[in-house]
Amino acid sequence: MGMQWTPAVLHRPQRGRVQCMLCPFRCALQDGETGLCGVRRRSGDRLETATFASSVRHWDAVERKPLYHYRPGTPCLTLAAPGCTFACDYCINHRMSQYGRVDSVRWDAEPVDPAEVTGEAAGRSGCVAISYTEPSLAIELTAALAEAGRPLGVEVVWKSNGFLTAEAVELAARHVAAVNVDVKTLDERDHRELTGARPGPVLDALTGLRERGVWLEVSTPLIPGLTAGPGTLRPIARALAALDPAIPWHLVRATPAHRRTGHAPTPVADLEAGVRIGQEEGLRHVYVERALGADGRATRCARCGGTVVARDVWALGENLLKDGRCPRCGAEVEGRW
Repeated sequence: MGMQWTPAVLHRPQRGRVQCMLCPFRCALQDGETGLCGVRRRSGDRLETATFASSVRHWDAVERKPLYHYRPGTPCLTLAAPGCTFACDYCINHRMSQYGRVDSVRWDAEPVDPAEVTGEAAGRSGCVAISYTEPSLAIELTAALAEAGRPLGVEVVWKSNGFLTAEAVELAARHVAAVNVDVKTLDERDHRELTGARPGPVLDALTGLRERGVWLEVSTPLIPGLTAGPGTLRPIARALAALDPAIPWHLVRATPAHRRTGHAPTPVADLEAGVRIGQEEGLRHVYVERALGADGRATRCARCGGTVVARDVWALGENLLKDGRCPRCGAEVEGRW
């Protein structure tokens, strides 16, 4: 089905243009122009979005987002609206995310009925996830899903790049229960090389989301030769620990894709070193999904070291927590259990 444009939020008039206020690029558009994201455009005096739609619709576990401290084992009905505010050269989902930026990426999405989606999610006591592409571009869809799901006990979660304005953070926090944000690097040059954007707004978004009560987890892709070394990882770990040492940090093994096809995957030794760095900087929960086995996925009590949540790959193994506390020593383990 072709693109369907619907009214968008977060915009204002600016010197004869309409300025989008969703991401920090803040595109100021003439009539008929589309923003850098390719999915928000000006029409007359208003802004429109094409993202009340999804390219995928399937079930998977919340652990796959990854969200390890949010309702372990919860099934997620996952959607993905095309488009992204970043142009990451390693993106494994580039055939959806790079719509509007890469000519070979075609529109392939169907309209979403929020009541129908949340009804299906409620039937499995699940949540709705927006992932694979940039969910903040679907903030209107997010709000509609959250409003439809609230009476049913269905929450919305995101996997996001975190490139949001303060206005977008404020709106998202009303509707998103949990988010995993990619923090790729804090180095200005490297971040621009990877994404086409600066890193500062991502850290600001982390702070804003956490302050507003959204459950927050962070992922960092370890790209050999660029973001896999201590010069990248230690500043990230230090920044996260300063914000909240209980933030779960997921170290992601880079899989060569898109413009990095043919590059080597992340060595296991780099992932092991990243875990040590996170722990040295004071982070309580540092995870590696597969390369370090079940041990790399386990949640441990920060006080006694006992395993309190065991996980399979993309699935819950066993949740031993008692009302969010360690069954051995009684210490609280932070999360939305």
